Amino acid sequence: MTEEPEGLAARSGGTVSTSPPVISVMVIVPAADVAIAWYKSALGAKELWNLGGVAGLEVNGAAFFVHEVNPENPAETSPDQAGTTSVRIEVFVDDPDDVIERAVAAGATAGSAVQDHRVPWGTHRQGGFTDPFGHRWSVGDRSPLNRLGNGVVQ
Repeated sequence: MTEEPEGLAARSGGTVSTSPPVISVMVIVPAADVAIAWYKSALGAKELWNLGGVAGLEVNGAAFFVHEVNPENPAETSPDQAGTTSVRIEVFVDDPDDVIERAVAAGATAGSAVQDHRVPWGTHRQGGFTDPFGHRWSVGDRSPLNRLGNGVVQ
């Protein structure tokens, strides 16, 4: 029997979850309604929920979150206010060229053109853009997701 970390059961109501963790991205934007509309138009995002200033969106089943700037919390500032971003959002799709073209047509700034990159599992096509709110996006094909733990590509 595996021992649980001390206090974990007490903090989780007496049970320990065996579900794998989920990693999410929350982008901080100057105006949530404007950003939500842009992500819907440019990326085909679907709105999962909207609390006014904070919303859950998804693109092809991949959830991400939008949060309006909170002037009282310096950790919740947008890249345009901070003057930089150190996070790059990765999106894996069937047609990276199409997604980037749609984003740029909707007002994103073009980044790297889609290029073929030689990687251990073959070729990975990837390019990118910066959305109107200062967030950098890389858009590539699904090949990195197809790797198995033993190095064999499905």
